[in-house]
Amino acid sequence: MNGPSVDAQTAGGVDGGSAGPAAGSDGDLAGLDRDVRQLTEVVNRLRRALRASIRTEYTWESLPMAQVELLQCLAERNGARVGELAGLLRLAPNSVSTLVQHLSDAGYLHRERDPADRRAALLRLTPVGAAALAGWQRAHERRLGTALARLGEGDRTAILAALPALSNLVEALGDRGEPDR
Repeated sequence: MNGPSVDAQTAGGVDGGSAGPAAGSDGDLAGLDRDVRQLTEVVNRLRRALRASIRTEYTWESLPMAQVELLQCLAERNGARVGELAGLLRLAPNSVSTLVQHLSDAGYLHRERDPADRRAALLRLTPVGAAALAGWQRAHERRLGTALARLGEGDRTAILAALPALSNLVEALGDRGEPDR
């Protein structure tokens, strides 16, 4: 394991005290900047580690990540239109159309006419696409479960306790409002 455990990293600030010297708003902003940099680094490393480890276990990883993310998004919003998926994924509609074509050709999704607008198509996962996503999810759960089991109880507890806050962070990242200034 690289670096100190979560317990060692957070020991100075768990009781509500500051890990650093008491500072005014400039010091607080500098601390937040450090925290944001550290969070960004950890998230990036986690994504890379998951992608690299899953490749050894699940050959479906040969699909480009953009296609995987589109299928994951479609699993959450089965029956979505290309424009809706483009907005959710923050991709250009023509890019999503290209991804949809590849996934349709591979049998992972199909198009059907939107009864409310005959010019539009609704996208739906096929049973093959749903099964592939379920396999992807199980492979990730196995990898994460194995890694969590190798950690100490304090680290596991800290990670699991952070899940609600991380879920809130995901929601905040999805908010399209302008950042507070």
